[in-house]
Amino acid sequence: MTNYELAIELELDAPAEKLFRCYAEPNLLKQWFAPRPWTIKSVDNDFRPGGRSSFVMASPEGEEYPNAGLYLEIVPNKKIVSTDAVTPDFKPAGPFMIAEITFEDLGNGKTKYRAVARHWTEETMKQHEQMGFKEGWTQTARQMEELAKTL
Repeated sequence: MTNYELAIELELDAPAEKLFRCYAEPNLLKQWFAPRPWTIKSVDNDFRPGGRSSFVMASPEGEEYPNAGLYLEIVPNKKIVSTDAVTPDFKPAGPFMIAEITFEDLGNGKTKYRAVARHWTEETMKQHEQMGFKEGWTQTARQMEELAKTL
């Protein structure tokens, strides 16, 4: 199988458990998950393996982009795996990607953060890359880091 992955890896100045909370708690997720000036209008997540992942992203002009999928694996403070290939009511939805987020405690309140987007095809991987994967996912990770430092 060919590897159609895009990834970022950053050292974040926040403990893994606070970064994980930023994903797990909808009120926190809303504050950082879209690259500014974009926003997250709503979050409706069932944060557990098999649970739904649902949020609406809004452009600065107010256009709304609903996103839905499922959580596949959650290891507290260590890993989150989700996909948008299946809707919460188990209907095919794409497929576009499987996202794997990992948190590695580096000590001194720092965390190695790795975000990987795995795509089914080279075409969707390139589309995601052209949408600004690296820049957008890096910006949101830094926004999450800022928020985690306030918790």
